[in-house]
Amino acid sequence: MKSNDMLHGNAGKSLFLFALPMIIGNLFQQFYSMVDSVIVGRYVGEDALAAVGASYSLTTVFISVAIGGGIGASVLISQYLGRRDYSRMKTAIYTALFTFLVISILLGICGILLNTDIMRWLNTPDNIMEQASLYLEIYFIGLPFLFMYNILASVFNALGKSKIPLYLLIFSSILNVIMDLVMVRVFNMGVAGVAWATLIAQGISAVLSFIILMKHLKIYNVTAAVKKYDLSALNKMVIIAIPSILQQSIVSVGMMLVQSVVNGFGSEVLAGYSAAMRIESICVVPMAAMGNAVSTFTAQNIGAGQKERVRKGYHAGYYIVAAFALVICLILELFHKPIISSFLNEESSKLALQTGTSCLKFMGFFFVLIGLKMITDGLLRGAGDMTVFTAANLVNLAIRVFVAFTFAPLWGVAAVWYAVPMGWLANYLISFSRYLTGKWKAIIL
Repeated sequence: MKSNDMLHGNAGKSLFLFALPMIIGNLFQQFYSMVDSVIVGRYVGEDALAAVGASYSLTTVFISVAIGGGIGASVLISQYLGRRDYSRMKTAIYTALFTFLVISILLGICGILLNTDIMRWLNTPDNIMEQASLYLEIYFIGLPFLFMYNILASVFNALGKSKIPLYLLIFSSILNVIMDLVMVRVFNMGVAGVAWATLIAQGISAVLSFIILMKHLKIYNVTAAVKKYDLSALNKMVIIAIPSILQQSIVSVGMMLVQSVVNGFGSEVLAGYSAAMRIESICVVPMAAMGNAVSTFTAQNIGAGQKERVRKGYHAGYYIVAAFALVICLILELFHKPIISSFLNEESSKLALQTGTSCLKFMGFFFVLIGLKMITDGLLRGAGDMTVFTAANLVNLAIRVFVAFTFAPLWGVAAVWYAVPMGWLANYLISFSRYLTGKWKAIIL
C-alpha cells in the first residue's frame, strides 16, 4: 500500500491527503458511540440514553489517553522514519505496544473495581445508576482492545499508512452497528448489549491491526539487531506522550469535571446534553485529524532537516480547518433540531430536545477555534516543543471548569457549553505565541 509522501511536493496537498483517511476513520470511530446512543435512545428509552451518556465524559478520557500515548510514540517513530533509522524505529514501535498494553490492563482492572464509585462521584441520577454502572463495567473489560487499536493506528499513521486504520474502522463500525441492533432488538439486552457489541468489534479490529503491522514491518530491512524494549526510547516517548495525553484529553477531562454539573439538572437534561456531545465529538474529528497530520508532517520534515517546509504546511492547515469549520457551522445551524431528534423517541421530553438543540446551535459558530488550536498544538508537538503546549492546554481546562462551575447556578446548564470556546481561544493564542518565537525549531529528540 502506497505511503503518503510528507517530505516532497505541495505541503497543503500532502497534509490534506494524509489527514483525509484519518478523518474518515475517526468519524467511523465516533460512529461507534453515536450508534450506541441512537439505538438505546430510540429502542430502549430516554433513561437508557442518559445512562450511556452519563459515562461518556469518562470513557472519552481513556480514549484520549490512548490517542495521546499513540501520538507520543508516533512523533518519535516519524522522526526515525525521516532519518531512515529503521532499527530504532522498530524498537520504538515494540516499546510503545508493550508499554501501553500493560497500562491498559492496569487501568481496566481499576475501572472494573471502582466503576460504581466513579458514577456516584459524577453525581449520576439514581434512576439511571444501575444501567450506567453496567455500561461502564463492560467498557473497562474491553479497555485493552481500545488502547491497542489506537496505539496501532498511530503507528500506521507515523509510517504514512493512514489508510490501513481507515479500512479496519469501516469494517469494525459496520460490525458494531449490526451487533448493536441484534443485541438490543433481538436479544433485548439494552445498555449491556450496545456495550458488548462495541467491545467485540474493537477487539477484532485490534487483533487484525496487530497482525497487519507485524507483516508490514518486515519491509524495513535492518542490519543491526533490533531491541524489543528500550528505556531510552520510552523516555523520549514519555516527553511527548504525557503532554500529548493532556492535550488530547483536555476536552474529555473538562467534560468529566463538569459532568456532575450537567447530571445535577436531572436525566432529561442529561439525555439532551449527551446527544449534543455525540455530535460535538464528530464535529471535532476533522480538526483533531488535521492536528495529528500537522504533528506527523512536522516530525518527518524536522527529521529530514526541512524546517521551513513545516511553516508551509502549517499555513496551509489554516485554510483547511477554516473550510471544515464553515461546513460544520452551516450544517449545525440549519439542522440542529432534526439531528438531536434522531437520538430521541416519541416519549422523550421537550426539555431533552431543547437542551440538545440549544447546545448545538451555540457551538456551531466556534469550531474554527478548535481547528486553529489543534494545528498549532500539532506543530509544537511534532517538533517536541512541549512546555508552552502543556501550559496552554491546562489554561483551556481551567477556563472550562471554572466557568461551568461558577456560572451554572446563574445561567443554567448552558454555562457548560458557553465555556468551551473560551477555553479553545485561550489555548490557541498561547500556542500561537510560542509558534511565532520560532524556538520550536531548536528542539532535538
